[in-house]
Amino acid sequence: MKTQPRQRLLVVSLNYAPEPTGVGKYVGEMTEWLATRQLAVRVVTAPPYYPTWVLQFGYTGRRYLAEQYAGSRVTRCPVWVPREPRGLKRVLHLLTFAVTSFPVILWQALVWRPDVVFVVAPALSSAPAAWFAARLCGARAWLHVQDFEVDAAFDLGLLPKSGLRGALLWLERSLMRRFDMLSTISDSMRAKLISKGVEASRIESFPNWVDTELIRPSSRINPLRSELGIDPTTRVIVYSGNMGEKQGLDVILTVAERFRVEPDVLFLLCGAGAARARIEQAAKPLRNVRFAPLQPLSRLNELLNLAELHLVPQLPAAEDLVLPSKLVSIMASGRPVVASARATSDLGRAAGQGGIVVEPGDVDGFEQAIRRLLSDEALRRRLGESARAHALKHWRRDDVLERVFSRVPEFAARVQAQPQPPDTDPAKLDAPVLIHAQR
Repeated sequence: MKTQPRQRLLVVSLNYAPEPTGVGKYVGEMTEWLATRQLAVRVVTAPPYYPTWVLQFGYTGRRYLAEQYAGSRVTRCPVWVPREPRGLKRVLHLLTFAVTSFPVILWQALVWRPDVVFVVAPALSSAPAAWFAARLCGARAWLHVQDFEVDAAFDLGLLPKSGLRGALLWLERSLMRRFDMLSTISDSMRAKLISKGVEASRIESFPNWVDTELIRPSSRINPLRSELGIDPTTRVIVYSGNMGEKQGLDVILTVAERFRVEPDVLFLLCGAGAARARIEQAAKPLRNVRFAPLQPLSRLNELLNLAELHLVPQLPAAEDLVLPSKLVSIMASGRPVVASARATSDLGRAAGQGGIVVEPGDVDGFEQAIRRLLSDEALRRRLGESARAHALKHWRRDDVLERVFSRVPEFAARVQAQPQPPDTDPAKLDAPVLIHAQR
């Protein structure tokens, strides 16, 4: 009996596992999930460096490396990683990967002949090679937009405003319209793709997801509290994730300064990123602000459940360009959130299901929301339960990935042939799963 050939997916992504956060985390989890569906996956990527902007131990940015990772064959291409990724240094970083990955992408297309070439933006600089490779081998070209890096670079001041912006945006629009399929993580980002001339019928919703079995409410004694030397009576307010300029972390320091006379409140900033050194320097006078390294996935649930509440600040300029991936894990942990966003934005609508949303730039409102949650345990519990229910309904990992890949003709039969996980009917999710989560 002839066996059906495995469908082939070539993934091109600057960031990939074992990076613990951001694009690398999601692309790694996606390819691992696909490998369990008996799909053949190959990945062209860089050595892991994000979010610390330092190459992880055992990796080099000077030569090519082939390895097996979670069921996929991975080729890591040389890349230059600047210690301060700002302005032209960041552009050069992206270009080095675009150049070094180009021959590998073409080789995979011509020799391996994938059915689909899937490229992630950022980095959009890799998209031309991915599109060209797909055309060479007759594959479908799929662009997944995790954030709009060109708009963000200029709107957030990462690149100086100049006539170059118009040219880059024209190139971006021209490139995006050539792809057979595009996907992105939120409604406003989908609308932005349409405004760039992409046909709505070619855009798929592909939100970030969370493993709701791994990340869940927990009332057990938290060993991370004692390891970090935090007193059992201290109420902890957590920011966790990338510490870049677009996160707008300065508002946390401003609010923390207003809590300086309350010894039982601690602001814990956990993560890494290009802005961490600057934020740490600014926080030195504040005894109620502490920093911790980014926690491994195995300890993420402990960190999330350590908090009375979580903070998700965001600069107004980034509102329709990115959606903080940390939000899905926060809400799955059953802890309330205070977010700075317009109520009608994607972040505002989602965070409003399990927390308090404050207008961007409203420092007083941000402080008042924190004080309100700290003083009202019943409100924290109610919002936390609502957050968990929303995560179960919209962001369960298997549900998201099955929905998206079952709509791709090349993969539909293989994905749909897999047994469905229990309780995938949204109407049956809330009560049964919440009862289980609260035990």
